[in-house]
Amino acid sequence: MGTHPSLPSRDVVTQRTLLDLVQDNNALISPEIVKIYGEKLPFLFKVLSINKALSIQAHPDKKLAEQLHEKDSKNYPDDNHKPEMAIAVTPFEGLCGFRPLAEISHFLSTVASLRGLVGDSAAAKFESTVKGHETSEDVADVEKNKAALREVFKSLTNATHDAVASAAKELVASAKQEGDGFAGGGCQSSTGKELAELVERLDAQFPGDIGLFILFFLNYVKLEPGEGMFLQANVPHAYLSGDIIECMASSDNVVRAGFTPKFKDASTLISMLTYSYAPIEAQKMSPSDYPYATLSAAAYSSNSSCLIYDPPIDEFSVVKADLRKGGSKATFDALQGPSIIICTQGEGKISVGPKTEVVKEGYVFFVGATAEAVLESTSEEIFVTFKAFCELSGKEEKL
Repeated sequence: MGTHPSLPSRDVVTQRTLLDLVQDNNALISPEIVKIYGEKLPFLFKVLSINKALSIQAHPDKKLAEQLHEKDSKNYPDDNHKPEMAIAVTPFEGLCGFRPLAEISHFLSTVASLRGLVGDSAAAKFESTVKGHETSEDVADVEKNKAALREVFKSLTNATHDAVASAAKELVASAKQEGDGFAGGGCQSSTGKELAELVERLDAQFPGDIGLFILFFLNYVKLEPGEGMFLQANVPHAYLSGDIIECMASSDNVVRAGFTPKFKDASTLISMLTYSYAPIEAQKMSPSDYPYATLSAAAYSSNSSCLIYDPPIDEFSVVKADLRKGGSKATFDALQGPSIIICTQGEGKISVGPKTEVVKEGYVFFVGATAEAVLESTSEEIFVTFKAFCELSGKEEKL
């Protein structure tokens, strides 16, 4: 949902694209947005239903995106960065960011096929460098740790196809045989049984893939509905299962390394990553009450809510509105920027000015800048919507 030229949204009646609409009438996205981002929405809004793992990947920052696009426009189709945010609609699982160093060391010592693929020398060098300094905040220690992590991760991704395929057979056999004891019984964030099941499932989807080993370097994260996480540029991640709302800067740039038949660019991935390491809690987002929506009395009495997921970038934020009773309303103040609203559950209606439209699951609406929008539930089932919008100057601008 958005104005990206590869597949802009279309009006269901006229079939006119949203890109054409905002280019012909810049007031719909505001002169301020046009001045900063051009005649287009600065965000892409998506719903992903993940039955099969999506690729292990990272998104370049703005500078690298420009370089990659100039060098290889076929595989890097635009010059924009792509920070993104995911909000779980159903239980979700994925990989996100590098694990704490102690967990990586644990797996290098307990997963024989992983250590063999990395190489004993590279693994030992990593272990000796980080030992005793895994959680140090000293700048020098952190830089040494990141350099060591980069080298051992590079050793893994440089493994030959034949070596990966052979090691994968050994890994999957261990997962099937060892169960709870797999990978040394797991670690603080993942049990051995959980990791064994994950390896078997992912191998069924992508047999003999390098991703089966990369997962031991990345945080394994589970999100319950309503939980979210933000992914900055140059952070490795993969979505494994579940339904999510996703919002990102308007870009198609992806650097892939595993779990995909598409173009892989491991050398670029190795060079671009920040190699920051932390528990997954560092990536999760905590939503807060959205101050620019007014709930009706019926909404208040039914514990309805409007929560904002507000990442540390200017291109987008997302508000989740749960209206839990028929007749409940949420009135969104006008903003100096555009919005897109999608319904994921229940039924209701949306009013902008004198115009009112029916809203059902999967219905999507564009709301132009400076327009107040009112959402109202029309059924006893919970009415859930997500609204993506652009922020100005780092915060919402209420008119």
